[in-house]
Amino acid sequence: MSRPTRGFVGKRRAPRDRRLPPGQYDIGRDFPVLTAEVTPRVHTDRWTMTIDGLVRAPGQWTWDDLQRLPHEEYRGDIHCVTTWSKFDTRFGGVSVDLLLDQVEPLPAATHVLATSTTGYTTNLPLEHVRNGKAWLVWTHEGKPLPREHGGPIRLLVPHLYFWKSAKWITKLTLLDHDVHGFWERNGYHDLGDPWLEQRYQGD
Repeated sequence: MSRPTRGFVGKRRAPRDRRLPPGQYDIGRDFPVLTAEVTPRVHTDRWTMTIDGLVRAPGQWTWDDLQRLPHEEYRGDIHCVTTWSKFDTRFGGVSVDLLLDQVEPLPAATHVLATSTTGYTTNLPLEHVRNGKAWLVWTHEGKPLPREHGGPIRLLVPHLYFWKSAKWITKLTLLDHDVHGFWERNGYHDLGDPWLEQRYQGD
């Protein structure tokens, strides 16, 4: 009776980490810098955050205003559409829910357009920034968020591909329809769910 050779059986592969969405790989300790524009220098003494559009009363917060709000910490994974994922990240800031509760979204509001100080925009369904799914963050691993990663402050929507987490955030506009942002106008997916590999329009 013949027996399979060692070469026929092959080398057993390591089990895939269940935290890794399809098409992604673990970047380890690295944190690549990817941006569509020149890195701006944002001064916190002049920076403001605005929420307008379909809300009962538009709101605007200074840097100091946000520091006085209850802080939260996100601990978990992030996923970039360029196929890297980073496990066990730690970001600190305030929940977007806190700010939305203050401006009171109108029932007609269904979508959000996030705008950065650079003019970069990205679109999100409102339900994807509500109920503990999104934050404005200014710390990473307990230290101030570096400029190249959106410091002093960025949007964090970790359950979607990272281009939705707009760097150098300054405004959220609530709308009753979807409006494409920068990458979405250039063929990227409207939502960007990494578990569904929603990288491009039509995925």
